[in-house]
Parts: sequence; structure tokens; C-alpha cells
Amino acid sequence: MFVKGANKVIFIDNDLEEAFNSLAEKSPLKKSLRNAVINLKENAFCGDRIPKKLIPKVYVQKYGVDNLWWYPLANDWRLVYSIMTPNNIDILAVIVEYFDHKDYERRFKY
Repeated sequence: MFVKGANKVIFIDNDLEEAFNSLAEKSPLKKSLRNAVINLKENAFCGDRIPKKLIPKVYVQKYGVDNLWWYPLANDWRLVYSIMTPNNIDILAVIVEYFDHKDYERRFKY
């Protein structure tokens, strides 16, 4: 497994970041998301890669995502992120979405 930390972890858009910021500080989900950010900074490749053929078209059309990874969160929630290298040097882990397992299955048509 390739190990390389993300130089930065960002949200794909302001709405997602605001949703995260609005979570209660003691929420298990917020704690789990914070831990995920720490882990992504240590190793951007710590999640499981989602095959290209399974990347939802909405991510490709809306954000231009060409790679996708998922990371397990507390209480069967899932974090979906992409790895980008805007200048071919820095690695960005870009949080695309997080949702419960049911919505994850719906999004990926499992």
C-alpha cells in the first residue's frame, strides 16, 4: 500500500463544510470526521479505493472527480473523498460527501 500524507484536507464545497461545522461538538459523527481528517493527513490513501466504473456520474459532472475513495466513520457512516494534485507536488484530500450506510448504498446503487 502506498503511504503519502495529504498536505491539506478540504471540503469540495462550502455547503458541505457548513454542514460539518453545524454538527454538535460532542457528536460521534463530528469526532469521527475529525479523526478521518487526521488520518488523511498522515496517509491520503488510507481509505478503500472505489473502482472508476462505480464513481457516481454526479461527482464526475459536478466536480470533475476522476478518483474516489471511501473511509469508514462511526455508526456505519461513510466518508467519500478524492485525491487531487493541483500542482503535481502537493496532495489534497478533498471530502466529497459523508453519509450513513443506507444513503451510501443508494448513491452507489448497491
